[in-house]
Amino acid sequence: MARAKYKQLDRDRRLQMEALFRAGLKPRAIAEQIGCHISTVYREFRRGEYEHLNSDYTTERRYSADKAEALHQLNATAKGAPLKIGKNFAVAEFIEGKIKDDKYSPAAVCALLRTEEYAHFGITFCRATIYKYIEDGNIFPNITNKDLPEKGERKREYNKVREKKEPRGRSIEEREPEVDERKEPGHWEMDSVLGKKGTKARLLVLSERVTRSEIIIKVQDGRAITVVRALDRLERELGDLFPVIFKSITCDNGSEFANWAGIERSVWKRKGQRTTVYFCHPYTACERGTNENINRMIRRHFPKGTDFGKVTAAEVKRVERWINTYPREILGFSSSADMFAEAFGRAS
Repeated sequence: MARAKYKQLDRDRRLQMEALFRAGLKPRAIAEQIGCHISTVYREFRRGEYEHLNSDYTTERRYSADKAEALHQLNATAKGAPLKIGKNFAVAEFIEGKIKDDKYSPAAVCALLRTEEYAHFGITFCRATIYKYIEDGNIFPNITNKDLPEKGERKREYNKVREKKEPRGRSIEEREPEVDERKEPGHWEMDSVLGKKGTKARLLVLSERVTRSEIIIKVQDGRAITVVRALDRLERELGDLFPVIFKSITCDNGSEFANWAGIERSVWKRKGQRTTVYFCHPYTACERGTNENINRMIRRHFPKGTDFGKVTAAEVKRVERWINTYPREILGFSSSADMFAEAFGRAS
């Protein structure tokens, strides 16, 4: 649904809003009746909010059109440095929608506003400004820090553990240096995103190390044969491109990846090996750092406790597209889709 355009409220519309609040209508219904965005209704209620004493001595929060109008007139004559966002209500609603509805970070929104596509807003921000507006609670009344994927910068520390136990197959120590240095596209990390405890369905995720491109496949369980069958289907879709795009796959020592020979073997037996599989050291998630970071992006849409048995393949693909078109800071705010097309465009 297209977003309603911002319309400046006058006294008559404030009186209409007061009557609708008294009638018990919800903000969304009021916005539709008045013809404004729902964010405008929330802002307006805050402006005219007061505590009303009922005849039985209970209290309730109500909206006063007179109080809201008086505060509006006062703000119109207030002195002092104006906010950078000023009266650009269109960009305020855009930012709020991207963070609240589309689950973008403030940094990603700032990057969008610097692109030619959104130049019509005529304004850009740094992420600190958006964080401040969110904390103040006045510019974006429907957003709190809980709506942000992560608050500020965060660096995760890993404790590397080396066990004497041998990996299931070829060790990551045998991987070529250009893979570690992310100099050559076509090398992937593979992991599982588990669902609700006691359920079998899960997500098989593949993350390309250079472009950060993501492939997400819903699978029915965590058996090794299920993983092999999922990759067989993917190879059939890609055809001769599979060995070009999937030069190697690095995974952990989970039981779902135990059939490494099946993962490596082409579905067309005459072609032999389709990829090379490497295994991380036990309990060393940092060796699949791309997987770990993108899995957190997946959790924005499918939080822990999600029953993937009730999630459709279409919903999974929607999240996959969201990740691949998301402006990534590590890619200079390009998207994985753009980087992947650049890396493999000639091959495809």
